[in-house]
Amino acid sequence: MLTPAAQHHLPPSGHKPSPVVKQTPIIQFAFFLLGAVLLVYSLKVLDDILLPLLFSAVFTLLLLPICRWLELRGLPRVLAIILCLLLVLAVFAGVILGFGSQLAQFKSELPKLQTKMMEFFTQAQEWAHVKFGYKPMSIEDLKETTVKTLKKSGGSYLGTTLNTTTAVLSNLAQVLIYIFCLLLYRDHLRQFMFRFVAPDKRTSVLHTVDSIQTVVQAYISGLFKVIVIVAVLNGIGLLALGVKFAIFFAIFASVLAIIPYIGIMIGATVPAIITLVETGSPLQAALVVGVFVVVQFLEGNFITPMITGSQVSINPLAAILALILGAELWGTPGMILSIPLMAVAKVVLDANKATEPWGFLLGDTAEGEDSTKPENNEPNSVQKLWRRLLNKD
Repeated sequence: MLTPAAQHHLPPSGHKPSPVVKQTPIIQFAFFLLGAVLLVYSLKVLDDILLPLLFSAVFTLLLLPICRWLELRGLPRVLAIILCLLLVLAVFAGVILGFGSQLAQFKSELPKLQTKMMEFFTQAQEWAHVKFGYKPMSIEDLKETTVKTLKKSGGSYLGTTLNTTTAVLSNLAQVLIYIFCLLLYRDHLRQFMFRFVAPDKRTSVLHTVDSIQTVVQAYISGLFKVIVIVAVLNGIGLLALGVKFAIFFAIFASVLAIIPYIGIMIGATVPAIITLVETGSPLQAALVVGVFVVVQFLEGNFITPMITGSQVSINPLAAILALILGAELWGTPGMILSIPLMAVAKVVLDANKATEPWGFLLGDTAEGEDSTKPENNEPNSVQKLWRRLLNKD
């Protein structure tokens, strides 16, 4: 028997609840494509803002353990952050000075290389003339054409160089400021994030954030280790072949390894061309390329898997597509960021049952149940995560 109050809240007789409107799959897909186009357009338009922020976020995750370690030693947070930033600047300064000294030696040899390149160019034209009837171009014509091209585009090159230098310095200053702010206000940002999450979902979100941090740290720190190992292996191979500036080219190619698959090919092209000009032997140049191919094989199949383990398990097809999309969207910085962003996307997709198949698609191999899911963790792990949420780092 219903009370008068309950009867008052009953819908009138004959009243039917309003039906739920469901869109057809084609309409849903159209809205999805429209949202994707708007997202890509926004990312392209806001690249000047987003790129420094993304690089800052990556470096913040990398510096976070160091900052925490310094704070645990009794240093104030501001001082710990300043020391971390000084460490970053020292590393970049060391890399620039090392490359600068090698580049100065390389520059001193440029006149000799230019003379030998002209001789090789003449021999190649004679061979093409004998084999295919190609009309050779004289050295004077080549120089005149080169000078005209430089005069025509020299101003634009100079303007581009100045603009690029100014942009790099400006972005570096922005990145340092963003890193300082992200490290300083990390507790405030964490509390801000959890205000959007229901209490029963916070453990799952903590696992996802923890996994993202682990993936990015594993990728960046592992990448530095891989660069050092690849540089040593490249140097050994090039020194064994007697290549000039072997150390410089070894480090140059290893640094380009931050662009997967493509960087090593670019790094192998320059020393191969110089070796061909120096020796005039295609076999010697092919051996130089062979050194980089072997090192690339070892890096992709043994070195990187051993260092990073399964933390960044993106299959080659997804990695190549990410590189292409990153290059189209943001150029070279987009190629550098493409793999860590793809790894972060995979972690986010794996954390949701509805999107888990897409995370599986991006993965390198068939993976079992994700050990980072809340339901697969022991109560002790959940308690530790809640303790981390409640206590400041």
